[in-house]
Amino acid sequence: MQKAAPAENKMGVMPIPKLILNMSLPMILSMLVQALYNVVDSYFVARYAQDALTAVSLAFPAQNLMIGVATGTAVGVNALLSRALGEKRPEVANQIAENGVFLALVGYAIFLLFGLFGVRKFFATQTGVTQIINYGVDYLTVICCFSFGVFGQIMFERLMQSTGRTIYTMFTQGTGAIINIILDPIFILGLKQGARGAAVATVIGQIVAFALAVALNHFKNEDIRLNMRRFRPNPAMIKRIYAIGVPSILMIAIGSVMTFLFNIILITYTRAAELSATVFGVYFKLNSFVFMPVFGLNNGIIPIVAYNYGARSRRRMMEAIRLAVIYAASYILLGMLAFMLIPGPLLKIFNASEDMLRVGIPALRIIGSTFLFAGVCIAMGSVFQALGYGTYSMIVSFIRQLVVLLPAAYILARIGMQTGNDTLVWYSFPIAEIASLITTLILFSRLYKNVIAPIPEGAA
Repeated sequence: MQKAAPAENKMGVMPIPKLILNMSLPMILSMLVQALYNVVDSYFVARYAQDALTAVSLAFPAQNLMIGVATGTAVGVNALLSRALGEKRPEVANQIAENGVFLALVGYAIFLLFGLFGVRKFFATQTGVTQIINYGVDYLTVICCFSFGVFGQIMFERLMQSTGRTIYTMFTQGTGAIINIILDPIFILGLKQGARGAAVATVIGQIVAFALAVALNHFKNEDIRLNMRRFRPNPAMIKRIYAIGVPSILMIAIGSVMTFLFNIILITYTRAAELSATVFGVYFKLNSFVFMPVFGLNNGIIPIVAYNYGARSRRRMMEAIRLAVIYAASYILLGMLAFMLIPGPLLKIFNASEDMLRVGIPALRIIGSTFLFAGVCIAMGSVFQALGYGTYSMIVSFIRQLVVLLPAAYILARIGMQTGNDTLVWYSFPIAEIASLITTLILFSRLYKNVIAPIPEGAA
């Protein structure tokens, strides 16, 4: 008897608008929950002590880099795995998944060492305030030493995303975030653990989400079968994973370097010093409500574009790309209006003093003015990653944050110091976003000409 052909994956047949909604909505909702618990974290820390809030803000570059290593590795796994499924090669997909789990363990080992030996020096390079350093060490040591939860959670969530089972990532991320939100006031204020309590609540949520993601992959993900007992690292496959993933990691690493150096510029060349750095940290918490859902949209778009590229369906690829840009820009516009119209109420979420409002209100308005440009760049970045051109995303990030943003911030901060205008430093963000948009459009035009256009128009 002839064996029945396997059913076509929904990424190859479902109408694109419905498919984007099906793939992205669960991740968008889970990203919103993630953004909520980021804000709740800082909300309670701010009520414990402003120095603790400053410490959490200064911890962001290292914490962001850790998440960047985890997500960048997972991006490479996601794109390759989706492409292998589109090409009907399930055994290769399994091997990609197994190597991805191995790489998540390696990433955890690196940050465990940093958590044990590098945290205090990291904070001492940013500030000389002993209390801020102590709060920061309490927070970041716990985050790094128990980061196996976030590495495992992200990897196993991406295994589900790459096979189209994005609904389950909403369960894992939502569960972890809700646990964090419940535990935050208990550990931070109830047990008076401050910054350390915020970290404990965070890692408990991540570990529970990791366990749930493993269980859902085992019982619900029929396209992937892990067998780690017979696993041996495959150097060639790891190289392919990181050919896509390293640019994404470097892109986030560039962001961490930018944040680290921007904090130093603020503390050194503005009169508000640590207060300006606190506002900068609060900005990142608030903008997570604007950008994390767009990254959720991206996470849904990447496997769609990668699958249909593997299946040689140009029409479906272009429709997905067009709608991704429209959806991202539409949502970002709402966030831009919020930053422009109600910056004061947003800052008061974090128990902002009059001095913090004086610094923060113009900062949020200036930074938020070009959010729309950033939304287009993020949507295009997902296409670069899906087609194996993650290097393009890295180039955009490098130009935006290191070539344009930091030099502009340094120059404007020095001018502001001389003229008594601390607001000038924040104009470095609109300057950088314009440069980023121009670079992104040039690179996408090149990618379309060399990769997308050669696919026959009628390819299905």
